[in-house]
Amino acid sequence: MSRQGSRDTAPEIAVRRLLHASGLRYRVNVPVPGMARRTIDIVFPSTKVAIFLDGCFWHGCPQHATQPKANAEWWRTKLDKNMSRDAETTRHLQDQGWMVLRFWEHEAPEDVANTVRAAVLSARPRG
Repeated sequence: MSRQGSRDTAPEIAVRRLLHASGLRYRVNVPVPGMARRTIDIVFPSTKVAIFLDGCFWHGCPQHATQPKANAEWWRTKLDKNMSRDAETTRHLQDQGWMVLRFWEHEAPEDVANTVRAAVLSARPRG
């Protein structure tokens, strides 16, 4: 697992390129405020929008998650903890006034970028 890439994945880079090309500026891999060892994939700090791009296997995608046969109990516990931690992180950020958007790695980058763009624009103060 230590060799498993956790940042700058192909889906993240594709979405970030589209967001940047549309004129949006953001931060990447920002620590979750008040939670140790957790990061937000893409952050729009001024509008408090947090974007997570979750891997299907590691985060339990209902469409694509697989269950390893070798050491199945250990893996089930590990993956359940990942999903629980995701939910806890989402609740924590929402309680602090953040808009949290989660996407699966298999979602089309164009669709993700369009959704994120709309959310960021709607979260901007009007004036």
